[in-house]
Amino acid sequence: MKTILTRIGLATVAIIALLMVQTVSAASLVVGGKGFTEQLLLAEITGQYLTAKGYSVELKTGMGTSLVRKALENKQVDLYWEYTGTAFLTFHKNSFANQPAQEIYEAVKAKDAKSNIIWLNASAANNTYALAVRQADANAKGIKTLEDLAAKLNSGEKLILGCNIEFYKREDGLKPLQKAYGFEFLRSDVKRMDTGLVYKALKDGDVDVGLVFATDGRIPAFNFTVLKDTKNYFPAYAITPTVRKETLDANPDLAGQLNKLSALFDDATMSALNAQVDVDKKSVTEVAKAFLKAKGLL
Repeated sequence: MKTILTRIGLATVAIIALLMVQTVSAASLVVGGKGFTEQLLLAEITGQYLTAKGYSVELKTGMGTSLVRKALENKQVDLYWEYTGTAFLTFHKNSFANQPAQEIYEAVKAKDAKSNIIWLNASAANNTYALAVRQADANAKGIKTLEDLAAKLNSGEKLILGCNIEFYKREDGLKPLQKAYGFEFLRSDVKRMDTGLVYKALKDGDVDVGLVFATDGRIPAFNFTVLKDTKNYFPAYAITPTVRKETLDANPDLAGQLNKLSALFDDATMSALNAQVDVDKKSVTEVAKAFLKAKGLL
């Protein structure tokens, strides 16, 4: 009997040890994400990469901004990619006064650290508002910055702006932008329309300048040039991995791995990835896999 009990005890210890090894070798992570193309891509790229690194990854995407943030705070997700401007203005209710991108990043990083939410390295991808023109016009007319645009308008050149109604009316929209750069579109030269229609209007020549989001896939697909905001009028929305501190403490390699991903993204890269989904109609899974393979990460 003693021998049998000894064997049972050894077997139990072996099973427990095996389970412990499996847990250590396949730490579970929940990667959150919002519901639009860019966020779906970021979550999928992160999920595939971390899976290749030995983690067991579950994706929870399709959430709104407030919901995914709450999910992080409530430990329902371990990490997701957030925008610095969103945290600065929406979560922490700061006022934007042309603070540079680094100052916004440092502010949200310090504030969220008190809640055990860690902002890792910000990527160079900045999905902020921007004004864009057709690339051919940018080259022919020498318009590469908002200051160039101001100079053209002030010289008497007639240009038509396409923007959504919200940007036209909001207190931090078109009017203060014009004041900051010293130009003004005539009321009759502003065509107000839905955000999605601005891209087509600019592409088709119905407007000369369009309000866009800087990492939208239609910018490279339609050969637009984003005008550089030299005065930091638009707040920075740097795409950045945010992670629960508890998750980082339990997975010592995770911060380095996510920072490696973050270093791969800039406006052009993100726009090109978005375009493959929104314009070329490839699947998010397919685009993520190809991207990681091209970077030697799969």
